Amino acid sequence: MLTAIAFYAFSFILIVSAAMVVLSRNPVHSVFFLILAFFNAAALFVLLGAEFIAMILVIVYVGAVMLLFLSVVMMLDVDFAELKRGISKYLPLGAAVGLALVTELIIIGYYWVSPGATGSVIASATPAHMTNTAALGQILYTTYVYYFQIAGLVLLVAMIGAIVLTQRRRPGVRRQSVSRQIARRPSLSMETKDVKPGQGG
Repeated sequence: MLTAIAFYAFSFILIVSAAMVVLSRNPVHSVFFLILAFFNAAALFVLLGAEFIAMILVIVYVGAVMLLFLSVVMMLDVDFAELKRGISKYLPLGAAVGLALVTELIIIGYYWVSPGATGSVIASATPAHMTNTAALGQILYTTYVYYFQIAGLVLLVAMIGAIVLTQRRRPGVRRQSVSRQIARRPSLSMETKDVKPGQGG
């Protein structure tokens, strides 16, 4: 019964936070709601017995959200001085979100530590002779290896696109020209002098 209540609670918060990511007008608020959505998704993975995926979701994606936050700052030029002026009116909402995260961490910690609560759930998620990490690696690098490579290619294209979008040309800043460096002749970069014996360079 407690497992079902936790599942529905995490799912409800996940759906609401995902909707607020799209509906929020402030990009900073969208990033915070996205972090909350990732935490709730990780909690659902823990309930399913996939603790490795849950930790990867928190470590990798929440870290990626920080990079997303920096990209938003670079592209949209968010005025933080203006945001800090009304920080007091957002304090109740921030406290509620923080309390929800702490409550979720306590519930997940109970399910992770207590063997009576998690034994049946984790046993059904992975085979008895294999750990969660080994089972994930075997499936990922055998059955779905091509999809894994395609996902890596998509991420590479997204990284190149982010670099191109944030690249700006500023006057007075020297830029690297690869074609000019390759076409540079030795006579332009060094000078040979015949130094006589007994004379300085």
